[in-house]
Parts: sequence; structure tokens; C-alpha cells
Amino acid sequence: MGQKEETTRHEDHLDGSSWGRRDFMKVCTMAAAAMGLPSWAAEKMAETAAGPKKPSVVWLHFQECTGCTESLLRTSHPDVANLILDLISLDYCETLFAAAGYQAEDVLKDIMAKNAGKYVLIVEGAIPTKDNGIFCKIAGKTAVDMVNEVADKAGAIIAIGSCASWGGIPSADPNPTGAQGAPQVLKGKTVVTLPGCPANPYNLLGVVLQYATFGSLPALDDKARPLFAYTRVIHEDCPRRPHFDAGRFVGKFGDEGHKLGYCLYKTGCKGPVTHANCSLLPFGEVPGAWPIGIGHPCVGCTEQAVGFRIPISTTVEISHATPPDTYAPMHAEHSNIGPVAAGVAGLVGGALIGAGLMASKKLGEGAKEKEE
Repeated sequence: MGQKEETTRHEDHLDGSSWGRRDFMKVCTMAAAAMGLPSWAAEKMAETAAGPKKPSVVWLHFQECTGCTESLLRTSHPDVANLILDLISLDYCETLFAAAGYQAEDVLKDIMAKNAGKYVLIVEGAIPTKDNGIFCKIAGKTAVDMVNEVADKAGAIIAIGSCASWGGIPSADPNPTGAQGAPQVLKGKTVVTLPGCPANPYNLLGVVLQYATFGSLPALDDKARPLFAYTRVIHEDCPRRPHFDAGRFVGKFGDEGHKLGYCLYKTGCKGPVTHANCSLLPFGEVPGAWPIGIGHPCVGCTEQAVGFRIPISTTVEISHATPPDTYAPMHAEHSNIGPVAAGVAGLVGGALIGAGLMASKKLGEGAKEKEE
């Protein structure tokens, strides 16, 4: 085999990867883009993921429906086999384990010992705290004891989904098990939260690959949510926003406005108070695969004060208003989109570009310091 052919084969199958370089780079680029990072950051992430030592991940399950894991399994680019083998080293996960019982627990102990201070702990599900945590026990340990033990030696901790982030559905009133999120149980530790029901897999991949590549976590808000995914409310980037600005609303499910894709605010959409990037990052690489995309109002699943607490049909106040700063009445008779509303897209695009440039600058400075 000639040198040129050998080089081409190496490029097509990055360091022996079981899938093509294009697909590999596509995933890393999507993960970086979700975070507002430049292409060179995606290349760095790809180099790290293609290296001999991939980031070790321990995935714990507690009070949850396994929806976040299922959303990961439904990711087709890559499929889960490629994800596990080529991007991260998913060393412990009850849902995907072939091992069981003592064998599985021995694996966890071995991982913690060999990768102390380096592995990434992902927590899925709420943690019951009432009556000494007896409502969730694994291998004879309560969820409280288990998460504290594994978190003690983790390099980074990520709570995926609303249940792990703040309690989610298990914590809904009257919360009989005293369900709490990982941050409330792991007091004093930095726990990156990725609320959502489920959370988008690419938000998770972005955080894990940044930690593995640059040894840092993304900028977080006051709820420890990554700013790249939770700074803006859905209402600001919703594809139905022009209808809101023009006063075109769905009155009830199945009416003419619903068929025409009008704004769902009047039916109780929680988009104006829900911080998430659902409208910008499709689930399962399927355009429109999110509640509003299929004609259902947002339920506010990322927000502790909203999700599973405020009735779906209840209308919320507008939060984080962006131009136009005066809104058309909900019962407006006109149907034309004004020039001010048309300018919103430009403002949003400018904000995203600015965020990307700032992130690029910070990472560039960090990479330079690391090299020095």
C-alpha cells in the first residue's frame, strides 16, 4: 500500500475510529457550535477524543424515567456505539451494562481508583432524601450515600436532566420522597446542571469534551447552567416569534391558527420564561423535534418554578423581553409582520456571533497559557 493511500485511510478513520472522519468531525463541530466555540476548538476536541486516553465517564441513575439516557441512545450521528467507543469512555452505566451485581460494583470501584480526580460523574435522576433516603437504594447503598461517594473523587460533576438538576417530576408537590437535585445534595461542590426533560445530548457532549480537552468547564449562570445553552429564553429564538409580534395566536388546539403554525402563547406556552436552546439545537438531528415544533406549547421543563408546577394551560408573563418592546394584543385582527419585528432576527444573530467571539477569545487565552 502506497504512502498516499495509507495517509488517506488514516484521515478517513481517525486513529482507527470505527466511523468516518467526516462524521467524527461533524459531531465535535456540533458540540462546539452548541457552545458558541470556533472551529479550532472542535478540532482540539476531536484530537482529544481520538487520543488513546478518552475521558472516563461514570453515569449514575436514581429517581428518573431514563429519558435522558434514551435521548442519548436516539442520537444517530453518531449512534450510541460510536459515541461510547470513539468520543468518551462510558465506563459505568447501569442502563447499558452487560455486567450486574458484584461484578458491576467492582467495576465502579476500579474506575474510581484508577481515575481519581479525573473522571466525569454524570448524575441522572433526582435523589430522595426523606427517611434517610430509603426510597432509592442500589447495591445496599442509598442514592445519597452513593452520589456522595462517587462525587468525592470525580474531576467534574454534571447533572443531566431536570430531575438531577433540581428534582424534576419526583419533586413535584407534595414530594413524598423528599426528592432533590444533585446540587442540593452535593453541597459545596460545583455541579454543572443541564435541565431539560430530556436534556439535549449535544449540550452534554459539549461540556464533557471541553473538560476533557481544555481541563475547564463552560461559564455557568447562577443555577450552574452553561451560559451557552441557557442564557436566552425560548421565546427569543422561537420560530413562531414573528406570529407573536404580529398578534397571531392559536386560540385552541386544532383551530385554523394551530394549523397555520401561529404562536402558542395563548394556549399556555412557557417559552417566555424558559431558559433553553431547544429551538436552536434539534433533538435526534430531526428538525422540529421539540414540543413547539410539533404544535405543543413549551411546558417550562428546565425551570424549577415552572415545570410540573404551573398548569400547562396557564399563560405566563413575558420575561427577558427583546425588541419590539411593546407587543401586539393577543386578539389583534391584523396579520402583517412589521419592520421592527423583522429586525429581531438580525439582533439575535448579532448576539450569538458576539457570544461566539468572546468564547473564542477566552479559550484562546486559556490555550496559550496552557502551552506556556
